[in-house]
Amino acid sequence: MKELKDYILSIPDFPEKGIIFRDVTSLLQDGEGLKLAIDTMSGFLKDIDFDVVAGAESRGFIFGVPISYKYEKPFIPIRKAGKLPRETVSREYALEYGTAKIEIHKDAIKPGMKVVMVDDLIATGGTMKAAIDLVESLGGEVVKVIFLMELAGLNGRDCLKGYDVESAIIYEGK
Repeated sequence: MKELKDYILSIPDFPEKGIIFRDVTSLLQDGEGLKLAIDTMSGFLKDIDFDVVAGAESRGFIFGVPISYKYEKPFIPIRKAGKLPRETVSREYALEYGTAKIEIHKDAIKPGMKVVMVDDLIATGGTMKAAIDLVESLGGEVVKVIFLMELAGLNGRDCLKGYDVESAIIYEGK
């Protein structure tokens, strides 16, 4: 039986020399791999009391929605700026070269809601920290943060200290 890591292709020297790109699309294109990923990530929640799942655009949607479905919980999208139609709150965060902004509907999270955060990858942790800040600014309580993959060499967990973080696959390097 294949392990979850076996479904992820590692592409050397992409997008630049010296980088090993972990390609999640190879997993998405394999029904068994996708099922294993969702089952593994969902399993992190078996003893967690939560009200909603939130995920950042776009791969947080891919993994967050089936987890929401499995637990019969709502899914809250966190999107790139300018994509949500109702009143939003936003957070800007640093990228390797520049900044980006994400938003959530102002009425998506009610005070006291217990929220699970989902994304495909933790690298530096900046995107997830901005998403957590949005949820908490609305009064939500983040009870678990789950990822498919983690690049441990980039120390993203340092950015998420104090949160219950779990990753299905951990790559030791960058």
